[in-house]
Amino acid sequence: MGDIWLGERCLQTVELQQRAAQAATGFEQLGVRSGDGVALYIRNDFAFFEASTAAAMLGAYPVAVNWHYTPDEAHYLFEDSGVKVLVIHADLLPAIRAAIPPSVTVLVVPTPEEVRAAYGLSDGACEIRDGGINWEAWRSGFAPREGPPTQIPTAIIYTSGTTGRPKGVRRPTPTPEQAEAIARMLSQSYGFTPFLDRPEEIVTAVVGPIYHSAPNAHASFAFRIGANIAIMPRFDPEALLALIERRRITHLNMVPIMFNRLLKLPQAVRETYDLSSLRFVAHAAAPVSPPIKRAMIGWWGPVINEYYGSTEMGNVTFCTAEEWLAHPGTVGRPMPGAEVKVIDDEGRALPPRGVGEVIGRMHGMSEFTYQNDHAKRLRMEKQGLITPGDVGYFDEDGFLYLCDRMNDMIISGGVNIYPAEIEAELHKMPEVADCAVFGIPDEEFGEAVCAVVQAQPGAVLGESDVKSYLRRHVAGYKVPKTVAFSEALPREDSGKIFKRKLREPYWAGTGRSI
Repeated sequence: MGDIWLGERCLQTVELQQRAAQAATGFEQLGVRSGDGVALYIRNDFAFFEASTAAAMLGAYPVAVNWHYTPDEAHYLFEDSGVKVLVIHADLLPAIRAAIPPSVTVLVVPTPEEVRAAYGLSDGACEIRDGGINWEAWRSGFAPREGPPTQIPTAIIYTSGTTGRPKGVRRPTPTPEQAEAIARMLSQSYGFTPFLDRPEEIVTAVVGPIYHSAPNAHASFAFRIGANIAIMPRFDPEALLALIERRRITHLNMVPIMFNRLLKLPQAVRETYDLSSLRFVAHAAAPVSPPIKRAMIGWWGPVINEYYGSTEMGNVTFCTAEEWLAHPGTVGRPMPGAEVKVIDDEGRALPPRGVGEVIGRMHGMSEFTYQNDHAKRLRMEKQGLITPGDVGYFDEDGFLYLCDRMNDMIISGGVNIYPAEIEAELHKMPEVADCAVFGIPDEEFGEAVCAVVQAQPGAVLGESDVKSYLRRHVAGYKVPKTVAFSEALPREDSGKIFKRKLREPYWAGTGRSI
């Protein structure tokens, strides 16, 4: 069994499983039963593995919560998910205390020193106050649960909600065959397949926020197979390089925004660390700029792999560094067991290079629904496959490319404009650090193109500079009518931009949906 590190502290998998078995006894005494939910409102910490494993031992659903939520958003999730227990870090409790339903038992995790240091939290903010139930003292007061564990369900993951209220993706407990299909999919995605019979050779790290779908699945699966895991309380580019060298990290699961931040480190810093232990680095969850990916492959070597999927349909495509270099911009070919199509508005399959809606699913996984919204689940299905809302095409070799999100597509004067194409060109502009393109209301054309740009530190950049640059690289009708500037774009920890927050001021008062 593996070792789990948080800073300098180390626990073995068997120790965490023992702690989880104690918590399972406690959850059972609190009335948690199969099919119930336990909310995890915690940062990256040992307690995540303890609480999520404990819930799963009872057949209950771990419900990972985005701890950036406002009280209103947190209250919505607690009510929608119907959780019976909330496990929360001490410093996060005061802000949402009033949003917690009276029926929910609150267990407070002392915020560990590593998390305090990573987020600059004061000791006082991390104390358990007002008679809160201390998770560690509470858990240690129970004997480990005995008897065979209930079949483990998957976690309920609430989608990011970048365009509205998030929906909880819920799957029933998988059959042994379905569990095997999920394991195959995750093993290929994370590069674990050659090591399943010797997981002690895997040394991975949790580098993203564990409430997000991909880091959650990666961390949970690595723990279940007995891999060695280093927990990063918060992503920091140089700290990751130091961690790779110190722990001899072999496998990573990342998002593209991390690549951007790594590449911004001074060359001297980047050359300081020994990264030779890396065998397999996977990335997903957000688009990656081709120049950024080429630079990462040039630095870390051909260990960088990509997969594409969604919480609803599973991971469905995969490509190696070599395949990507031969097909720049692709997100890969369908994995074994996956079915992926690109269809037109009439539902007809499109030929190579035909741009349309991407639909797909990993066959063999257990079915899913949305918590309290099965009607939306039914709308997600097309031809027995799932639509994640992406627009794309296949090339002649069967590699899939994504153009944009269906919801992000701008229709200006009856013409479809894909923001991702414009964003990709802007990312090549040396003075641009980040950008977001979206549609805003226009009396004549219905919608017009707007770009919000974050300039590189010290760069002098004006609206005319951006428009002039784009006129040389995209068709005239794709050049933004409006260019605004921001010191920092609102991003989730997964790297996705909250375009809803950028669009809202432009659409407010129009009576039209964004």
